[in-house]
Amino acid sequence: MKGEHTVVLKLTNSVKEVILDKFRSDLVQHLKTKLNNGSLKLETDLLEETATKMIYTNKEKFDHLAEKKPILNDLKNRLGLDPDF
Repeated sequence: MKGEHTVVLKLTNSVKEVILDKFRSDLVQHLKTKLNNGSLKLETDLLEETATKMIYTNKEKFDHLAEKKPILNDLKNRLGLDPDF
């Protein structure tokens, strides 16, 4: 809620906003009836998504785990391991 008369929906991409626009009037009418608020407004707020890198190869998987647990690099060097093999 934003104020007493405005409902804000936070959406992650513009496609969801297009879908919402198809039934926006029905949703607003339903909310007005259920909440007994004739001056209710519906707003959308488009949020930015943070892009996550997909991990595919064995090296990428190892590097990702080594960032979390640096001891893995030491273990790899001591044992002479190659994550690509």
